[in-house]
Amino acid sequence: QVQLGESGGGLVQAGASLRLSCAASGLTFSTNAMGWFRQAPGKEREFVAAAGRYGTTYYADSVKGRFTISRDNAKNTVYLQMNNLKPEDTAVYYCAAATRPTDRTSGQTYDYWGQGTQVTVSS
Repeated sequence: QVQLGESGGGLVQAGASLRLSCAASGLTFSTNAMGWFRQAPGKEREFVAAAGRYGTTYYADSVKGRFTISRDNAKNTVYLQMNNLKPEDTAVYYCAAATRPTDRTSGQTYDYWGQGTQVTVSS
């Protein structure tokens, strides 16, 4: 059974940093593309960042230069380092895994999802 577990969310002030982690089990982590998505209240889920199986990274324009995705295949974990957080980054952040990634920025590509972790940025 595949499980993805996010952690590291919280309440911070604008300009602060947070590091999200997503631990995966039940899948061959190194062969999966891993992504982060977020959903703010009243809005659709949106792509944040992705890391391909060979380490190629992808970012939404809104987070480029502020967020960094990385993966540790030895620990079956993907991270999202978020710096200079803004109130508009407030959302539930979800980790996802794709076994056969096509469009890594599309949620439809991903086969497995975590439960999410709340990130709240106050102004």
